Amino acid sequence: MSKDRTSSTPFVPLDIGIITVSDSRTLETDESGKLAAELLQAAGHKVVARDLVVDEARAIQDVVGRMMARDSVDIVVMTGGTGLTARDVTPEALAPFVTKQIPGFGELFRWLSYQEIGTSTIQSRAEAAMLGSTVVFMLPGSPSAVRTAFEKIILPQLDNRTRPCNFVELLPRIRGEVR
Repeated sequence: MSKDRTSSTPFVPLDIGIITVSDSRTLETDESGKLAAELLQAAGHKVVARDLVVDEARAIQDVVGRMMARDSVDIVVMTGGTGLTARDVTPEALAPFVTKQIPGFGELFRWLSYQEIGTSTIQSRAEAAMLGSTVVFMLPGSPSAVRTAFEKIILPQLDNRTRPCNFVELLPRIRGEVR
């Protein structure tokens, strides 16, 4: 977690949707999605939806679209489909809908991951982007990658007490609610 935190500010929980992209898992056997949900809930956020979809572009687009259409979803976290094989299509599936890239996420994730798995990190295409007014994190499907992303990047950025800035403070401005 970030050391730059204001302790007197009350925590603001977010409503988060989790989507696992996998051809081989079920919701019951999905360790990465389960871990993401546990970490979010332990931090004080609410997991309002959890889904699993096969590694097919149209199916990914459909489930992401349905999740983003829910008024209760502030952030979407995806696990899986960010590797290099022919079946790994999460970034390509969402690319037509990206309104703003968040390149620092992928760069920072790979830098942190390098410290854990060395040069194998170059095989990850983890990224984050804005799809309209929704922040979407696209993570590798391994539980260790999910833990790294959450503990070192995502959870601090989803905590309104993190300074100098965080996604929670940006959400109203991203949505055009504050001028």
